[in-house]
Amino acid sequence: MADAGISLIPVRISELAVGKPVPRPVYDWYGNLLLASGRVIESQSQLDGLASNGFIYDPKWDLSADERKAPTVPIPSRKPNSPPEAVVDEASAGSKETIVAMDDVRWYVGETLYLQLLDNPAIRYTVRLIGFVKNKTVLVTAPSIDGKFEFIREGQTFVARAFSGKKAFAFMSAAVKSVHSPHPYLHLSYPREVRCAIVRRGARAQIKIIASVSLGEPERVGAATLTDMSIGGTSGTMKQVFGEKGEEGLVKFKVHAAGQDEYLSLKMTLRSVTPSENGDGFRHGFEFQDLSVHDRLILSAFVHQTLAEGF
Repeated sequence: MADAGISLIPVRISELAVGKPVPRPVYDWYGNLLLASGRVIESQSQLDGLASNGFIYDPKWDLSADERKAPTVPIPSRKPNSPPEAVVDEASAGSKETIVAMDDVRWYVGETLYLQLLDNPAIRYTVRLIGFVKNKTVLVTAPSIDGKFEFIREGQTFVARAFSGKKAFAFMSAAVKSVHSPHPYLHLSYPREVRCAIVRRGARAQIKIIASVSLGEPERVGAATLTDMSIGGTSGTMKQVFGEKGEEGLVKFKVHAAGQDEYLSLKMTLRSVTPSENGDGFRHGFEFQDLSVHDRLILSAFVHQTLAEGF
């Protein structure tokens, strides 16, 4: 299964229960079998793992006759000691979208949601999920900007987005009621459906961030405009060729992740230098090296947040 061009969608949580057999095979992101059809889920931790990382084959996603004529991209098998996420030169992978029920998303209290006003896309809020009442409302923390709560009118419509693991979610929702006491929070209308896309390995967030780049011995320092980023690396445009492939150094920049600004100073290796497509300089590809746990968490939160906002 792992070497075939297959169509996988997130596992349906409503089909899983501790002590009951799974009705169909469950695979991981790479297409490797996690649990065969008919096998019993033995514990809550096993169920949680399947819910977070499990995918199923859905025949409705089969290729059409015309599409079968074109080569499919195989899902790679996971191999022991395989290298980390692909470096920045690999092509940005797309994502396949499907529709899931709100119950099947397996939301957690405290999940970060991004609300974008439908009639004013420039306005975006970061909120936290408090909970939901099935077929009634979704409860989230009150939207705020710079620590000040925003006035939300009943009926205002939002595109709500979230990112969990390798899955990006989006749904339309309207403000039902703002509650101010004892704590401010917002009721959103319960979505009839939630769009879900699987973000493939190596997918990169499109960004525009000014960064400081230092390379070599003696150290040379220059400015770059970062244009895309993954957990494994980033690309940046610089006016001149700044170094040679294999040189090591630092890239420093600021990101806004999980509601606050964070400054990152990351070790990297220059992997590629090519003329930029619009002719305004040279595109440099940097691969991150030796990320600390703290830096990896911030970077992951920022990349996932950016991908979710663009879904």
